[in-house]
Amino acid sequence: MLDPFLAVPIFLTVTATYGVPARVVLVRVVAITVFVVLAAAALLGDTVLTLVGASLSAFRVGGGLVLLLMALAMLNAHVGDIRQTRAEAKEMKEREYTGVVPLAVPLLAGPGAIGTSIIAAQNGGVLHQAVLVACIALLCALVWLVLHLAQSIASRLGTTGLNIASRLLGLLLAAIAIQTMAEGLRVLFPGLG
Repeated sequence: MLDPFLAVPIFLTVTATYGVPARVVLVRVVAITVFVVLAAAALLGDTVLTLVGASLSAFRVGGGLVLLLMALAMLNAHVGDIRQTRAEAKEMKEREYTGVVPLAVPLLAGPGAIGTSIIAAQNGGVLHQAVLVACIALLCALVWLVLHLAQSIASRLGTTGLNIASRLLGLLLAAIAIQTMAEGLRVLFPGLG
């Protein structure tokens, strides 16, 4: 659900006029923000679902649909309006960039990643949630590394290489989306299983 390679060209565009210290700070802010958002979703997502009266099965179907839309955009090597709207992209270009919006949220920690964190947290108790938060921390470390090495990655892979990586991740995401939707539909409509 996190596609740091998708963020590389956007990160490079945003930081084109930044010095090295400013880029280092931005990478750190983005990685920490993604961690806080996804860890909060994993730990508090069930409570939020209960408050709004949504079942986990319905959330799986809805979340799977969002993931599928994101996967289709990735297969076309586009950011897609689910991750970043045109208005958000325009705002990013026009103002002082903080790294929180839209690079960290919703580009990296978007609806798909948040939904997946909530769904993954439902499978166990406190130990399971602790392991999940540790996995989120590892993913955020990967985000930090990819963005820290963004210029090297972009120069080595080029636009085509970045698009291929994004498409491969999109294909995997599409499979995860279909599986997530199928599990939710099986519970909502027991006759399907």
